[in-house]
Amino acid sequence: MKCSLATTLIALVLAALTQAAMAADNRVTLTTGVDYSTGKYGGTQSTDITFIPVIAKYETGLWTWKLSVPYIRITGPGNVVPSVGQVASGSGSRTTQSGLGDVVASASYTVYSSLATQTLIDLTGKVKFATADETKNLGTGKNDYAAQVDIYKLVGKFTPFGTVGYKVLGSPATYTLNNVWYGTLGAAYKVSKTTTSGLMLDLRQKSSPAGAPRRELTAFVSHKLSHDWRLQGYAVKGFADGSPDWGIGAMVSYSY
Repeated sequence: MKCSLATTLIALVLAALTQAAMAADNRVTLTTGVDYSTGKYGGTQSTDITFIPVIAKYETGLWTWKLSVPYIRITGPGNVVPSVGQVASGSGSRTTQSGLGDVVASASYTVYSSLATQTLIDLTGKVKFATADETKNLGTGKNDYAAQVDIYKLVGKFTPFGTVGYKVLGSPATYTLNNVWYGTLGAAYKVSKTTTSGLMLDLRQKSSPAGAPRRELTAFVSHKLSHDWRLQGYAVKGFADGSPDWGIGAMVSYSY
């Protein structure tokens, strides 16, 4: 449940650091890895989710285009949906389901970039296509749409950043979902020419009447292995019933 958000935000912060408030050249980045999270989400039994995405990103000028295709494996009582949380009260027998997750496409445009103030502001639109099997609780079976604003400011070796967004969730026939506001506040620190670390706090309103708001803290580190390869890892701690109790992830990226 955490992976798509964490990898997206980490990638955006790293892009801000490497672009240094300048337009990017034509560049393709391919990313994959694995994310594992577990939590009770306000219930009595834990739900364990393994998330393996393949992400393609294309940067040209002030535009960034991204497509994420994930594989999901979920073990739990069947009342938790990835990226949504608990959608029904009560619990059943623990089962394991797996398969294709929801494909997510996004487009970002840098509306403000300044070398003088070392500041970047991006506008992003996202579409989550309902490619996951809702009968297995791998998705809701409906498309979602989101818009967000991201801002980064380079201050020496630090990069404070923040996100504010609004997500419109599709309405499944079997349960009710709410449109939600979400946000992120954090900072990255450039440890060396090849290594960056940071912390970010993610907040989101609850997505369903049976669910709960999300509050989770992510610590991440990214290391540039070479000119083309980058490795990043992160750990997540949840502080609300809508978040996993904890999670970990590792990703590798290749750019050309």
